[in-house]
Amino acid sequence: MQGINIANEKKRDAEVGLEAKPHKPTVHMVLSDGRDRRNVKMLKQTLDLSEDSLVDKYGDLVSVGDAIIEGNPEVDIEIVGKFLEKTRKLYMNKDNKIAYRVNLVQIVRNPDGTEKERKDYVKRPSNISVELPVQWTGKKFPKEAAIKKFVFSRKYQIRHVSGLTYDFLYDMAKDLHESKSLMLVGTGAKGNEPLVVTTGGESYRGFLEGRIDGEKYCLILHLTNMELKGLM
Repeated sequence: MQGINIANEKKRDAEVGLEAKPHKPTVHMVLSDGRDRRNVKMLKQTLDLSEDSLVDKYGDLVSVGDAIIEGNPEVDIEIVGKFLEKTRKLYMNKDNKIAYRVNLVQIVRNPDGTEKERKDYVKRPSNISVELPVQWTGKKFPKEAAIKKFVFSRKYQIRHVSGLTYDFLYDMAKDLHESKSLMLVGTGAKGNEPLVVTTGGESYRGFLEGRIDGEKYCLILHLTNMELKGLM
C-alpha cells in the first residue's frame, strides 16, 4: 500500500495509506466453449513490409498500390499473425534504425490541434509522501457542482494505519460528509501545487470526499486534470 502525508484543516498531518480500488466487473466474459478469454499480442507487420519500405522499393504510392493488387507484397503469410509474448519498446530514428540516445519532448497543443508549446520532458517526482504534506486549501465545492465542473479520471482510498490515524481520518470524512462537499487539496509550502502520485506521472488537482456510516468512514481522493468550461 502506498503512503501519503496529508494534513487536515488544522494543519496537523499524518502519514497514512493510499490505495486504488479498481472496479471489478460483475459480468464474467467467456468464449463460446466456456473457456476464459485472454488478451494476446499478434504480429501485424514487420519493418520491411511497412509503407515507407514499400515506397522505397517500388518508387511511389501508385506503384505500391499496383503491386498490392497483383501480389500483396505488404503481407508475409509466414510471420503475420504470429503470437507475441515477450516484447520490448524501442525508439527508432528517421532512418528506421534503433535510437540509443533519446531526448523526450513534451508538446502542448491548442484545442484545434496546433502546437502551442514545446519543451523538454521532465520526469516529475512523486510529491504526496514528502516532508510537506498534502494540504486542505479551504476551498469547498458542493458535490453537485463539482461533478459538473471537473472530469475526475482517477480515485484513491485513503486508509488509516493505526488507531490514532483512524480518528484523524474519520474526523476529516465526517466534516466533508456533513457539508456534502469536496475539499480541494494541494501540495507545496502554500498548498497550491498539483499532486503527482507516482514518479514520472501526470500532475493532477486533488479533491477529498468523505463518507461516514456510524463508526465506519470512507475518505476518497479524486484526481482531475480537466475542467469543463461554459457548461455551468
